[in-house]
Amino acid sequence: MSTGATDGGKHVNGRKRQIATEVEGRIFACFVHAANGHDGTAAALGLLPKRPGWGPRLLTVLTDNGYRGGLTAHLQALGLRHELASRPPSVRGFVPVAKRWVVERTFAWLACFRRLAVDYEFTPASHQAWLLIANSTMCLNRLHPV
Repeated sequence: MSTGATDGGKHVNGRKRQIATEVEGRIFACFVHAANGHDGTAAALGLLPKRPGWGPRLLTVLTDNGYRGGLTAHLQALGLRHELASRPPSVRGFVPVAKRWVVERTFAWLACFRRLAVDYEFTPASHQAWLLIANSTMCLNRLHPV
């Protein structure tokens, strides 16, 4: 079920999923919110709250241009560095940007789980739980491939 909220820019009904991953695609944190919320604001409120266990493991957060502004100040308050992973402004057209594909690859892996392919969940919290279950499954499959 969807929440009925619509993102006018992307024409997405329902919910947006935001994840913070490490280089190999394992999820540090995830946050599910209504599609009409701004990405940077939602990330500052729900995706990257102060986590005591992150400590020295998380030093730099790479985002695209949609996360400028409020998220930068929030990350600096947490003692993290914020870098924009976007193509150089002088280049036109498609340009592959290093490290930006990590989150997109993780979303592609998550799309292999039928429960996450379509929004079946009634609440954002249950959808968020299924994201973490899928991530745990992916990690266990890496330890012992079938």
